[in-house]
Amino acid sequence: MHGFSYKSGSLHCEEVDLNSLATTYGTPLYVYSGGTITDHFRRLDEALSGVPHEIAYAVKANSNLSVLRLLAAQGAGFDIVSGGELFRVIKAGGDPGHCTFAGVGKTRAEIIYALNEGIYSFNVESEDELRYLNQVAGELGLIAPAAVRVNPNVDAKTHKYISTGKSENKFGVDFESIADLYERASNDLPHIRLRGLQMHIGSQLTSIAPFIEAVEKVTPLVRLLKQRHGIEFWSIGGGIGIVYHNSLESGAAGWWQQREGTDAPLTIERYGQELVPRLKDLGLKILLEPGRYIVGNAGVLLTRCLYEKKGLAKTFKIVDAGMNDLIRPALYEGHHEIVPLTEPASDERVMVDVVGPICESGDFFCQDRELPDFQPGECVALMSAGAYGFAMASNYNSRPLPAEVLVEGATARVIRHRQDLDALIEGES
Repeated sequence: MHGFSYKSGSLHCEEVDLNSLATTYGTPLYVYSGGTITDHFRRLDEALSGVPHEIAYAVKANSNLSVLRLLAAQGAGFDIVSGGELFRVIKAGGDPGHCTFAGVGKTRAEIIYALNEGIYSFNVESEDELRYLNQVAGELGLIAPAAVRVNPNVDAKTHKYISTGKSENKFGVDFESIADLYERASNDLPHIRLRGLQMHIGSQLTSIAPFIEAVEKVTPLVRLLKQRHGIEFWSIGGGIGIVYHNSLESGAAGWWQQREGTDAPLTIERYGQELVPRLKDLGLKILLEPGRYIVGNAGVLLTRCLYEKKGLAKTFKIVDAGMNDLIRPALYEGHHEIVPLTEPASDERVMVDVVGPICESGDFFCQDRELPDFQPGECVALMSAGAYGFAMASNYNSRPLPAEVLVEGATARVIRHRQDLDALIEGES
């Protein structure tokens, strides 16, 4: 489900006309559907209802305060990877006691901040980090709750940049070493409380098979750690994929055609049906850390076509958004459907590259793709841009950051104002 569809010939987010938002707030512009975010959270919560669980939203996917506040109101916990993300969660009304702190390079300042705020658990990525966490906690006279991240050496079969569960990845401790590490920590680290075990095998998984393989492989280890060390939770990570291809239903004009070989969705219902029976007898709280699944298809990036350039080899549609606004296509060949805000009147399509204004050849949103022949002055939406869109945006080429708008029903409000030129150089001298 998502909140985007054509109504009376114009693309809407829920009940709001996206053309009107582009006119009022300018482009590039991120727009999020609040209804989609809450619907995805509730569906996932229901799918796991057969086991004690908590959904810890992965803040890195989209960290806008209004998005975090929306999820906090639904009862979400939060998966954070920096002190800055913890600060955002607290400012948005989230509870630090329902935050897990992941990441391979936590600094002393971040550890102290998180300990003082009383987070639920540090997800530790190495023995050195666990020993350092013990040292810092001891200096403060505190006990640090921790879970070690196990690397189960399971191939998630996703892009190499977002695969995290194989032995050659930088994340986690080798599966064969975990039991001994927990034993040493119990004996040698008095300022550590081993509260759970964590794993995460990668992002954008569209098959249930890697999840099943990882859960079945790690379950005996979980039972052992519960028996020997009294762990209370198992975080099975996130990684549930979304549909990037054909992410909008066919419009009345019929130009939106299903293509062979596109990614079929892993439904959240199937996810729950397969995993809950494998988890329900463990007697542990199951933590889940979704990000992309919650917000990915809840957001779009609106951009306006500036020029068309027809060369001998290609036709380029040059738009006002660039790789600084949405880096996924340039960074790891991420796919985003590109949809005119005004519904096409015919099925006619042209082969084009859609490119931005950044001075890099990698600044493109698609190459050699058949699209409706939108013209300079018209706006299009880059679909499925709610996750790792604005969160990875930059000021490259000294371009101000875009605005963000949250839609709930017929109401749209700015949740981040467009950065102005003075803000662009704030802090410099």
